Amino acid sequence: MRPIRPLLTAVGLASALVLTTACGQSDDRASDEPRASAPAPGPGVGAGGSSPSPSASPSATKAPSPAADDADRPSASSGGPAAERRGSGRGTVDEKKWREGGWRDWDRKKWPREPDEFVNPVIEDHWVPDRMVDAEPPDRTVDPGGGPDTGTGTVEEDGSDPEPSAVRARAERTPYRQYAATSGKVFFDAPEGTMVCSGTVVKDPANPGRSNLVWTAGHCVHAGGRGGWYRNIVFVPAYNSRALPARELTSAAPEDVAPFGSYWADGVATSDRWIRTGDASDGTGASHDYAVVRVKPEPGAASLEETVGGALGIDFAAPAPNEVASLAIRGYPAARPFNGALMHSCTGRPGRFAFESGEPVMWRMGCTMTGGSSGGGWFTDRAGTPVLVSNTSIGPADPIWLAGPRLGKDAERILASMSTPAMSVPATPAAP
Repeated sequence: MRPIRPLLTAVGLASALVLTTACGQSDDRASDEPRASAPAPGPGVGAGGSSPSPSASPSATKAPSPAADDADRPSASSGGPAAERRGSGRGTVDEKKWREGGWRDWDRKKWPREPDEFVNPVIEDHWVPDRMVDAEPPDRTVDPGGGPDTGTGTVEEDGSDPEPSAVRARAERTPYRQYAATSGKVFFDAPEGTMVCSGTVVKDPANPGRSNLVWTAGHCVHAGGRGGWYRNIVFVPAYNSRALPARELTSAAPEDVAPFGSYWADGVATSDRWIRTGDASDGTGASHDYAVVRVKPEPGAASLEETVGGALGIDFAAPAPNEVASLAIRGYPAARPFNGALMHSCTGRPGRFAFESGEPVMWRMGCTMTGGSSGGGWFTDRAGTPVLVSNTSIGPADPIWLAGPRLGKDAERILASMSTPAMSVPATPAAP
């Protein structure tokens, strides 16, 4: 198969597609991982050019500030298997040296990679508009004929539906803060440079109505078996809300670039198998490519969900892909012919895709979005309400389709590990 590897714009982005591989290994599959064999059918869904989002309030938030005692605070863990998969945000680091440039040290021997070693001190004025515009997608491309562990790369004939036709990505309705406020960009720094993915605000089971959780792809937060946690991770909901041209963003008003502010990650969780064995060079683990980012608003500020005006629920028991009538995908494609400035979506009928032998069958749908849409949400409709069922993970060099993991028990545990009453943010008090 064609190797899957991180790409920068100058290296083949014209043909690259957004991919985010999740952690997983075919010979050591967790017994509780769901397979896509024959779940009970559910309602077919989908409407229009994109899935609906809650309306957002017009108020904007500032970027969150670091807590003075952040490094000394204990991590809030729910214990059990979930705790093994979470990045608590409580790793040890000299924050002064970090902010003075220490974060640029990517020495593999020193690169924090274990779940309890994630650190993400806030660096004021780090994510300025210029830096955001210059961020590149951590793309990887796959040979549509096979997965990483099949030798010559032959996809199991009985596991995949026929390759879908391309569905043209369409620009989302503006302003995003009103029509797509729960979608946004995930920015981070990696050894390759300044990078960008997409993400979605999702509901927090422990804090209904006050979530600070963002769903994205595993490789958007961790380099897998050959590396560690990425750095300076932030989420910008409804980035470039008015869909300004990229050339205008560097001088645009803050409320246009980041209408709700920039939210720094306070904790991150991804699959333990991605941390242990994920391999960006061949796409190992695509069936488990998911992650949850917990962000931290400023002290006393409203939660992320309250600020943007809503959050999406997640269906961890969705029907098999071929049993869903329609689905919508959102993201910020950045590889040519796109430039990352605008949010796009695709709507179509999904199917099954067997990428790795012995692993859960993935979702696949025709879509021409390219690098940068990694981690973006896949939505279906439940009684008029959009719910998230997957995220963009892999796709071919020729941007015809995208594929994403099915979300089951392991993904649900990962969400639970970031959902804890201890991290609850008090509601903003009413004005006197």
